[in-house]
Amino acid sequence: MDMEEIRRKRMEELKMQHGGGAGGGKQQMEQQQQQQQQRQDMMNSMLTQILTQDARARLNSIALVKPEKAEKLKTMLCQMAQAGQLQGKMSDQALLSLLEKISKSTNQQKTSVKFDRRRVMDSSDEDDY
Repeated sequence: MDMEEIRRKRMEELKMQHGGGAGGGKQQMEQQQQQQQQRQDMMNSMLTQILTQDARARLNSIALVKPEKAEKLKTMLCQMAQAGQLQGKMSDQALLSLLEKISKSTNQQKTSVKFDRRRVMDSSDEDDY
């Protein structure tokens, strides 16, 4: 009897840890979302302290076009601020030069668009018109 109780309790604990419980998984997801929101708020407050308005606007416009690049840049700026590598507020020009250094170091291929236009007059199928 005593052994059976211990097994049952242990199974319940394992279910709760692995999200097997009906309410446990939902509560755990909400907790993770709260932690993620707290991290975002902390990062945003830190960025407002270390960036000027122009630099912040540039970072936000980068986030619209390339969200993953903006996230990397935000974490990099926060790490630099925590390490004491930033002196005062970073201006837009300083942010721009930092972006240029990052793009040079990553050696990303430049994107190009090639237009292949139809040549209507050169077509040998004149019966179609």
